[in-house]
Amino acid sequence: MIHEKFNRIGNNIWEISPDFKPGMRVPVRIFSSTKLIGGIDNKVIDQITNVACLPGIKKYACCMPDGHMGYGFPIGGVAAFSTSDGIISPGGIGFDINCGMRLMRTNLTLDEVKPKMEMLLNRLFGTIPSGVGSKGFLKLDRKNFNRVMEEGVNWCLRNGYADRNDIECIEDHGRLPGGDHANVSEKAVSRGINQMGTLGSGNHYLEIEIARPSDVYDHDVARQFGIDRDNQVLIAIHCGSRGFGHQIATDYLKVFAQSVRKYGLEVRDRELMSAPIESDEGKSYSSAMACAANAAFVNRQLIVSGVRRVFREVFQKSDDALGIDTIYDVAHNIAKFEKNSIDGREETLLVHRKGATRSFGPGKAEVPEKYRNIGQPVIVGGSMETGSALLCGTTTADNETFGSSLHGAGRTMSRMKAKKTIRGEMVKERMKENGILVKTGYMPGLAEEAAFAYKNIDLVVEAVDALDISRKVARFVPLLNIKG
Repeated sequence: MIHEKFNRIGNNIWEISPDFKPGMRVPVRIFSSTKLIGGIDNKVIDQITNVACLPGIKKYACCMPDGHMGYGFPIGGVAAFSTSDGIISPGGIGFDINCGMRLMRTNLTLDEVKPKMEMLLNRLFGTIPSGVGSKGFLKLDRKNFNRVMEEGVNWCLRNGYADRNDIECIEDHGRLPGGDHANVSEKAVSRGINQMGTLGSGNHYLEIEIARPSDVYDHDVARQFGIDRDNQVLIAIHCGSRGFGHQIATDYLKVFAQSVRKYGLEVRDRELMSAPIESDEGKSYSSAMACAANAAFVNRQLIVSGVRRVFREVFQKSDDALGIDTIYDVAHNIAKFEKNSIDGREETLLVHRKGATRSFGPGKAEVPEKYRNIGQPVIVGGSMETGSALLCGTTTADNETFGSSLHGAGRTMSRMKAKKTIRGEMVKERMKENGILVKTGYMPGLAEEAAFAYKNIDLVVEAVDALDISRKVARFVPLLNIKG
């Protein structure tokens, strides 16, 4: 059922006017289809309209079609703030700072991988640590972890864990500027220093996927992204900054509880504790957030290094022969300073993306040069039973959604309810019947991530494609899954 306060203003665009709630400074825009809009519940509406009340917000608060309840901001929420009178809010970024997706291509096909599926699954599970409290293979001292926080993937390049193509094809080249380890607590450091190169838990995963010929929608763009053969094997990685980012968010939410009173900010939800962007507290959090974002980029890069090692061992081929190259790496829990057009004038805004992906169109300098004529790759994660999708950024997104799009299928059921509905063993068996092998150290986690707990990935992808805020390129089906 479509909410009575939704005003349809265009194809797949719905607006809630500022008179919906006292204190709203701008409207809310929900980007969704008629098939999905009824699934936007009252909790999401309450959260996104609270975001519209925050100081310095520009144009409107956005909610993507995968939107569902989060902490402060809904997951799938996007909002941009003026640097002169706007705020920065951990609730608009998330506890898992720079949770994101990495998509890799390979020269392998299904026929080559199928005979070695069990071996590949077991080797990957034994090499890439996953689950709550997991520790990485890399033992860092404090000096090197400080460099990770401030240098990002450049640290990996200098130490032999990355190549130049990796750097080129990671958002911001794998380094958010402004990171200063002095703004990170010792407790946060202690939680992060041993977790580099690990998946963690929750909905994080390492997945081997197949690009079937029938699931490639735009062959020219797909080829430019490196998808150039039938039943090509791809590798998807979904994880972030883990306990490190969580502790940074926790630390600064306490600081911001004081900042709200100090600066007289009106915040309708304690989960939206904020500080002015230009305040000392805001600058310190921004710097610490950059440290967590850089650590997350490094985390995914170290996982890639482990994956490449496993593939060399299993297939007895060189890196050149395997062709495991980064298509792209995107953050979907982040806040970044970006230029946007407001009332015909270009302004630098702080864009918060909470469970939302950057979707820059052709010609933008931030897009890797080899993709600049077609737009930025947009990676959309689905459930472990349904696979993922690859889309392409657009000029429409640049103009209408602060260069943003969806990040995944979006939950429809809580983790607790999913575990009460089905057992993890049943999900594993069902996946095996469908040709998908999965391995995890925490069987109830499989129940949490069952396909029915998520929206239909094809419907949410179709919604943004119809809006032209991202264009469909290809769809991938899972073959193997390492579940956190």
